[in-house]
Amino acid sequence: MLPHLRKSHDERVRETVISSSGALVNYSGERTGRSPKDKRIVFDELTQDKIWWGDVNKPISPHGYDCNRARSIDYLNSRPEVFVIDGLASWDPDNRFSVRVICNRPYHALFMKQMLIRPTPAEIDHEFEDGADFTIINGGEFPADINNNSVTGETSVAVNLRRSEMCILGSQYAGEMKKGLFGVMHYFMPKRGILSMHASCNEGPNGDISILFGLSGTGKTTLSADPHRYLLGDDEHCWTDSGIFNIEGGCYAKVVDLSEEKEPEIYNAIKFGSILENVLFTKENRREVDYHNVRITENTRVAYPLDYIPGAKIPAVGGHPKNIFYLVCDAYGVLPPVSKLDFFQTKYHFISGYTSKVAGTEMGITDPVATFSACYGEAFLPLHPFTYAKMLAEKVEKHKTNVWMINTGWTGGKYGRGTRMRLSYTRKMIDAIHQGHLDNVEYNKFDVFNLQVPKSVPGVPDDILWPENTWENKDEFKVELIKLAEKFNENFVKYQDETPVEVVEKGGPTLN
Repeated sequence: MLPHLRKSHDERVRETVISSSGALVNYSGERTGRSPKDKRIVFDELTQDKIWWGDVNKPISPHGYDCNRARSIDYLNSRPEVFVIDGLASWDPDNRFSVRVICNRPYHALFMKQMLIRPTPAEIDHEFEDGADFTIINGGEFPADINNNSVTGETSVAVNLRRSEMCILGSQYAGEMKKGLFGVMHYFMPKRGILSMHASCNEGPNGDISILFGLSGTGKTTLSADPHRYLLGDDEHCWTDSGIFNIEGGCYAKVVDLSEEKEPEIYNAIKFGSILENVLFTKENRREVDYHNVRITENTRVAYPLDYIPGAKIPAVGGHPKNIFYLVCDAYGVLPPVSKLDFFQTKYHFISGYTSKVAGTEMGITDPVATFSACYGEAFLPLHPFTYAKMLAEKVEKHKTNVWMINTGWTGGKYGRGTRMRLSYTRKMIDAIHQGHLDNVEYNKFDVFNLQVPKSVPGVPDDILWPENTWENKDEFKVELIKLAEKFNENFVKYQDETPVEVVEKGGPTLN
């Protein structure tokens, strides 16, 4: 018997294999997700007064970074093969960043070739004439030096903004490169007066743009993949004085429990040229992926070029958004399924970035747990969240953009008692907004959160729109409503140092 046939199932999957659909299957080693606790930014004269230092952005000394950099380069120089990928970040030719990736794993090279925008030979000559705007040095197969006082273990992801570099040690998870670069864009773009956003974006047949913000589990990917609209991108966008553009040339989607029936666009994008990460195969077929098997990790992923999605708009640019959606999954079951936000609420809820974990997902959790991530992507913000919230609100006001909160969570009771909002209802609400049906309807004011809730939406029962109507126990509803409002107030305390008081007073919930 040939040696490779004697290997165990788990050993085989840790090698690079072509799946039955043609995608390249790879294993990222021990790290199967980002390592935010190991992320560092060089603390120097450039950054000391500009970065939002704290739990999200931790410092590393210039010397500590130099040690990491030298260690990565020494390791790469020792390898028999090293790959250099040149690509572009952002579809807007006036705001492009040339990016160079240096790595030794072939799948890392292919991953970034798919996630960045592929330049033409002429663009290579022009954009890289004086070198790259930003360089990623990925020595992730080699551990960081634990004797380096600037690191806390074998994993280190360090960014040097003065040098425009990122250095990776001790992690082979491909997402570190993608998200590290995204964090850098969150630093450089606001300096140009451009708002960077962790959001998906699509465009209607008449050119109307919609932006969808939302944390994991809120339906951002599903709702942005609208068969009646063109997809600009699923994760990273910027808003300039001219309009919207996608930063990336590809998509990086979760594939846990993926099926052709539930998400046909993503399922059919998994073909030759795509990269699957940390998936397992079925026992019957060593090349057929079992998307339900999460023995390695629940964070199974696929990366593919944007044009693998039918209806993708290339180039991925558009005008100013007509509508912005904040997607929340409220497991308390008290927020309206659709509501309209005013100027101050736009800032407040953007800074809050709310969703919730549900009971039973972690040991000891018996009730919904409110989860907040500023600007719906706090882990990637080098600047204070109000920087981005202020820019968003100003652009919203200037371009008369409507901002909506869409609750894709629970109705008729909190998690464990009520039911999840029907996707068909959520789609009807968003369709009604896109078609202008909610422009002239009457609205009621929702107590405590002071939201404007439409009295009617075509195709949606009126009772669904007012959460209290769906609860049998009205007193219990009020208790849960107050409980959630208190969570919002408690969370916002950490942002108040640089956020005007009026944002809290006029945009947040009010408790008597």
